[in-house]
Amino acid sequence: MTFGVFIHRADSVYDDSPAERYQFPRMYLERASAMVGDWVLYYEPVKVRGSKGYYAIARVERIVPDPTAENMYVALIEPGSYLEFPNPVPFDHGGSPIERGLLNEAGRISGRAQAAVRPISPTDFDRILERGLAEEQPLLPRVGDVLRLPDLPLQMDEAPVPFVYEQERERIPALTTRTLRDRMFRRVVLRAYDERCAVTGLKLINGGGRAEMAAAHIRPVEHNGPDIINNGLALSGTVHWMFDRGLISLSDDLDVLVSRQVNDRDGVESLINKTGKLIGPTMQRDRLHPAFLRWHRENCFKR
Repeated sequence: MTFGVFIHRADSVYDDSPAERYQFPRMYLERASAMVGDWVLYYEPVKVRGSKGYYAIARVERIVPDPTAENMYVALIEPGSYLEFPNPVPFDHGGSPIERGLLNEAGRISGRAQAAVRPISPTDFDRILERGLAEEQPLLPRVGDVLRLPDLPLQMDEAPVPFVYEQERERIPALTTRTLRDRMFRRVVLRAYDERCAVTGLKLINGGGRAEMAAAHIRPVEHNGPDIINNGLALSGTVHWMFDRGLISLSDDLDVLVSRQVNDRDGVESLINKTGKLIGPTMQRDRLHPAFLRWHRENCFKR
């Protein structure tokens, strides 16, 4: 097994869905096969406007021939392993690539940087992961004490301590713990929505400097909903409660839908911003995926 890098862009011609699958041609089969059972970093090329660089991590479950395309293969992602970085990591760091294995003997970037599927050394992997998950300015939880986890220090009364990612393989499962993933998902979602409720439009910060917003999964984790920004909403407490219970939902055009079973329709409608539409992220690649919206309407929404 070996760590790897998958190059991906939102407008890719390949049939990719980062939290589920990654399509690639036969020429990369041997490299990708070595990554089965191990972790890969997703990387968005610098030529993409506003490139996120290294922006997510996932574990490759298996590789299968693509039944819809000749000489194409699909790396299937282990369910629940995909995790976006709260801090996307740029390709360049201090004038050289952060993925130092891309440098040739002359100290220049080699042709390996163009490979859509490539191995990455544990040292480079750790360096990128450390920056991607770092919490120098952690987003405080709504209530309670700041959570402290091994290797993810969040003490607010001390100098920032970097995320320490050890190379021993037994430490890697920490990336799949629900506690860590919920915290990282909240950071990604709230920052994409500017800590503003997507339905009311309100940005509420309490007396403790904490955003009064929750990060809601449109398709819940217990129903195989991934921790991906396109499956996330920033919602205030009351709106989150209504959304989870199917009293409100969203159309594919992002109109806020109100259930006919609501007993105070005027009150609910008064909470919706005056446009009647969701206030979503400004970046197109962060917008909600229609498949998740459809799932919520078909499985949660009380029509």
